[in-house]
Amino acid sequence: MPGPLDGVLVVDLTRALAGPHAAMMLGDLGARVIKVESPGSGDDTRGWGPPFVQPAGGGGAGGDTGADRESTYFLAANRNKESITLDLKDDGDKAVLTELLRRADVLLENFRPGTLARLGFGTDVLAELNPRLVTLAISGFGHDGPEGGRAGYDQIAQGEAGLMSLTGPGPEDPQRVGVPIGDLLAGMYGAYGVLAALMERERTGRGQVVRTSLLAAIVGVHAFQGTAWTVAGKVGSAQGNHHPSIAPYGLFHCKDGSVQLSCGSESLWRKLCAEFGLHPDAPGFATNGERVDRRQEVIELLEGAFADIAPEDLLARLAAAGIPAGKVRTIDEVYGWDQTLSQGLLVDVDHATLGRLQLPGPPLRFFAPGPDGETETTRRQHAAPPVLGADGDAIRAWLDGSSS
Repeated sequence: MPGPLDGVLVVDLTRALAGPHAAMMLGDLGARVIKVESPGSGDDTRGWGPPFVQPAGGGGAGGDTGADRESTYFLAANRNKESITLDLKDDGDKAVLTELLRRADVLLENFRPGTLARLGFGTDVLAELNPRLVTLAISGFGHDGPEGGRAGYDQIAQGEAGLMSLTGPGPEDPQRVGVPIGDLLAGMYGAYGVLAALMERERTGRGQVVRTSLLAAIVGVHAFQGTAWTVAGKVGSAQGNHHPSIAPYGLFHCKDGSVQLSCGSESLWRKLCAEFGLHPDAPGFATNGERVDRRQEVIELLEGAFADIAPEDLLARLAAAGIPAGKVRTIDEVYGWDQTLSQGLLVDVDHATLGRLQLPGPPLRFFAPGPDGETETTRRQHAAPPVLGADGDAIRAWLDGSSS
């Protein structure tokens, strides 16, 4: 299946992660994504490692600097794209970009605010060049305001946007999230905005500029921590592996390991107590609010009940009692898990230099309802991330009209 964005042309001027992730999401949905990279070095993430990988016989996954090495970081954010190298200060290469933009439906850029205009592609120029163009612009802290021109990197944004103050074992030890979540969220919000702008273009015939930032994306997922402050005046803080507003909800130690469980309702609390011989209406434990106020006592109570039960046995008992629970898996365990595989979250691709690879797959699946039930229409075939400039000749030939 080609995907719901089949026929949409995306020109991707972004580098690092937020923009490339947005472009990859659009490519996963069937859009044609042409990634424009700097000659010689390409996207910054091509050099982010180790780990690097090389063709068979070309070295290991360490820090070798061979020209044919590929960064696993780059591979994570650039499937389903083509690559062309252009020097945007060169008149000839700027002419190639101009022709791409005349034909494009979407342009993605994450330069510092004002940079694209200085290169000769300001919003006024783009609107004249292609009135139907939808532009996504991603910045660190916003395109205007007192710090609008500030450079943004994920960990800095996680700190500035409050996320690190909510993450970690406690208020005195702020921690970043284990993946660049600000970049990823900005890319996801950006792709979501692009789709909305494409829908509006169907009504108006005109494109528009969509803007988001790492700051906006992180604030956008503050959820209950945001309203705890804006409505109740309460400043949230890191609570380790336990929920600040629900108890019990978190990670609990048991014999030779740990499990996670969630009692998101009073009925679940009562089921948990019944299974392990506890008293649900004991003083101070009868309501969620009381249990949150006495969270440490709840943790100690449950870990005492679990002390002689191994993780797999404990998970089995929790499942039988109807208590939502799970283990903490390592990354290799996740990719070997039957449930992960059943959801299409690993895809096989053929890379130009590395050969057959498995990559993490798109998180969306599509189904067409019919009289005999659903038929899955999810795209099955995916293209490997491109080597630098791999498609330049073909793209130029297409622009010149010598290739369809």
